[in-house]
Amino acid sequence: MAIKLIGFAQSPTTRRVVLVLNELGIPYELESVTEIQTIKTEEFITKKHPFGKVPVLCDGDHVVNESRAICRYLVSKYQKDSKTVLYPDDVHKASLVEQYISYELSYYDPPLSKVLYQEIYAKRRGEPTDEAVVKQSLEELSKTLDIYEKILKGKEYLNGEYSLADLFHIPCAHIIYSATSHKDIFDSRPHVKQWIERLQNRDAYKKTYAE
Repeated sequence: MAIKLIGFAQSPTTRRVVLVLNELGIPYELESVTEIQTIKTEEFITKKHPFGKVPVLCDGDHVVNESRAICRYLVSKYQKDSKTVLYPDDVHKASLVEQYISYELSYYDPPLSKVLYQEIYAKRRGEPTDEAVVKQSLEELSKTLDIYEKILKGKEYLNGEYSLADLFHIPCAHIIYSATSHKDIFDSRPHVKQWIERLQNRDAYKKTYAE
């Protein structure tokens, strides 16, 4: 039975999972959610996600939700059949991957997500943009990227080698580049810019965003 991914096709969280599927060469079917009501039904909440959220992955009878958990599941089950290594076997290297994943979750995603909400999603809902939130969030993100600039000095990727930690950063960065005027927040930092360019040059990235 083919893997089915339920999600909003354009959302960063859904694309995070699609990137892993494409990196590992896993065939899948995307069930694109077009109406929010479809994930708020009692059946969906009971069987797929108790908070009525997506993405949700169905691998046969096994159901797992939340994008980062889904990605870890896919790597644990399918990486052995792929030439791409997203999570190393070496315990010390793996601990550093988890460290950088924690940075992404704690210091990178929160301010970046606020910018994207205010400048893209709020507008789509007809809500006014809160410029104060955008300004503060960009300042927070700048501080984070200043640290990333130091981390990436002399390295191609956060952990030295491409990993799940790098991949988790891609979806929100893609939207900054493609749908806002803030790409300079990455490009003004040479090591960060080169890192983003490496991520964008990966075949899985090109395939994901071509789809």
